[in-house]
Amino acid sequence: MKKKPRTENRFRGVIMPTGSHPAIRKVRRQGVQPSIHGNKLWKSSCLLMDYLHKHRPEHCASVIDVGCGWGVSGIWCARTLGSDVTSVDADRDVFPYLQATAQLNKVELSPLVSRFEKLTTKQLAQFDMLIAADICFWDELVNPVYNMVTRAGTAGVKHILIAEPERSPFYEMAERCVQRHCADIVDWQTRSPIEARGAIMVIENA
Repeated sequence: MKKKPRTENRFRGVIMPTGSHPAIRKVRRQGVQPSIHGNKLWKSSCLLMDYLHKHRPEHCASVIDVGCGWGVSGIWCARTLGSDVTSVDADRDVFPYLQATAQLNKVELSPLVSRFEKLTTKQLAQFDMLIAADICFWDELVNPVYNMVTRAGTAGVKHILIAEPERSPFYEMAERCVQRHCADIVDWQTRSPIEARGAIMVIENA
């Protein structure tokens, strides 16, 4: 008998639907197709959730999840930390997938369509914590991500965490943050039930 495809995974209490999940298939049938790599869940989100589970942030009432995709890191913050989460992505077509994933997890998130360079210091000042996963995968993203981090620091964001599967543009950006913002680059990996490996850039302004 042919094995049925897995429709969801769970990690740190968050339901993570696969492309075979009925809620995701429903969105796809509506003709919604993300164009900027928002077509699936990325494992670096698990690195963030696992790190934050083991290093609970002191300030987390308001969280901005940048380059959110399907939004599982922000969903974890809403479920586990009780955070008010704003989920940001440049591609408005990811938000039906984010909404479907949020509904599965019984949380509400505030969507915002924006590119990294459009997030102002005034906007960022509203948040205690900035999180992101898999957002620095091209060389041309190094400057926009670095500049966003700089604005977040100026805005007084207390915790800034960006997770990546060890791509070279991420390290270029993170090393610049080490020099200017005293960032730490932490190697991190998860095992069961989802195996992921990478690095997390962490800035603590608290």
